[in-house]
Amino acid sequence: MKFEILNNPVQKPKVLTKNSNGKKVYIETYGCQMNLSDSEIIISVLGESGYEETEQISDSDLILLNTCSVRDNAEQRIFNRLEHLKNIKKRNPDTVVGILGCMAERLRNKLIDEYKFVDLIVGPDEYRKLPDLIDNIIETGEKGIAVKLSKVETYDDLIPSRKDGITAWISVMRGCDKFCTFCVVPFTRGRERSRELTSIVREAEELSKKGIKEITLLGQNVNSYIDIEKNDFSDLLKAVAKAVPEIRIRYSTSHPYDLSLKLIETMSEYDNICKYIHLPVQSGSDRILKLMNRLYTVEKYLGIIEKAKEMIPGVGLSTDIIAGFPSENEDDQKKTLDVIEKVEYDGAYMFAYSPRENTKAYKMADDVPGKVKQRRLSEIIELQRKISIKQNKKLIGFTKEILLESVSKKSEDFLMGRTDCNKSVIIPKSGFNIGDKVLTKIERVNSATLFGTII
Repeated sequence: MKFEILNNPVQKPKVLTKNSNGKKVYIETYGCQMNLSDSEIIISVLGESGYEETEQISDSDLILLNTCSVRDNAEQRIFNRLEHLKNIKKRNPDTVVGILGCMAERLRNKLIDEYKFVDLIVGPDEYRKLPDLIDNIIETGEKGIAVKLSKVETYDDLIPSRKDGITAWISVMRGCDKFCTFCVVPFTRGRERSRELTSIVREAEELSKKGIKEITLLGQNVNSYIDIEKNDFSDLLKAVAKAVPEIRIRYSTSHPYDLSLKLIETMSEYDNICKYIHLPVQSGSDRILKLMNRLYTVEKYLGIIEKAKEMIPGVGLSTDIIAGFPSENEDDQKKTLDVIEKVEYDGAYMFAYSPRENTKAYKMADDVPGKVKQRRLSEIIELQRKISIKQNKKLIGFTKEILLESVSKKSEDFLMGRTDCNKSVIIPKSGFNIGDKVLTKIERVNSATLFGTII
């Protein structure tokens, strides 16, 4: 799901507080799961001040875009969307338009200078200020700007306003200290800080009482989690798994430098910890990895993968790969393809490199021509597609337990579920409901999806 627009699912508007102020807020979320989690915090903060969420942009008093800055095309989507919002603002000047999240922090000057109809610019560590900023806009007409990064903010005391459903995210830490040379996250989300283990466990227990069937523990780099009691991420994962044994536990995202043998052992010990690891490699070339400041070698990365496969039979593996990083040559490309073939990932998120201001890579010559980037990206995508089909075909005839998550996008007569190793499975509805766990025999596959019948 990474780095694509993730609009809120269509449902009835949710009343967030008994003390409604009569105003409605509409929010669009772009980017990763962390942004989705942040949007739940934003709606919770506004709900305490009387705002009601609406799924109809035309029905709203407050329009918010929660933004992503990881890639250039993610930002271009926002700029294109703002052109549409400009027309809404012209028709109703009293509508408050806000840009939140990573773009607010990174591009505040551009937003102020070029998009004068934007009233509100708030970074990811300043969401508590939203109600006061909005009140001031309404009373004085002054723009509301708050983009300061925090060394301590985790929103630990806030209860996110979650949608009805069977899955939930728990943000366990914020920020990143790795400073990969291509990445803006340390500049848009600040330094690492972790929530206390006990508060995360309590939140998981509350979600269990509400009928949640699967939880994803979130952080920019969960493997570097460390709380004030010196509990690491393995300790946290174990504590949550023990506290809610009836709930599936996932996590995202990992950094290879910090993924420990202890974590792999913990995953292997608990049945309710999903046997799936998303481990971004970015490149198969040690030279490029050094330029990226990734802090590991290909040999070390493959060693982690080998250990995971050994200790967690059938583990699902996915990755992130960047094509066309500065100075990348054909030999570097071949090494990346070699790593894909050696690991045999179940899936991958694959992108062409785009320069991001303020990063160290931005100062490097973006010297791989666009056509070459796209050709290399196509080679990576095609190889991964073939491997994904190969991996999925291995499951034909086998029985897998799946958690039913939603109605199929293509037909209301089918349901979509997911295996614990993160493979999507489509089955006939057959009287089952979202939230059920069912045993499914896999009958056919494509590169992205399994199709089966219930046993």
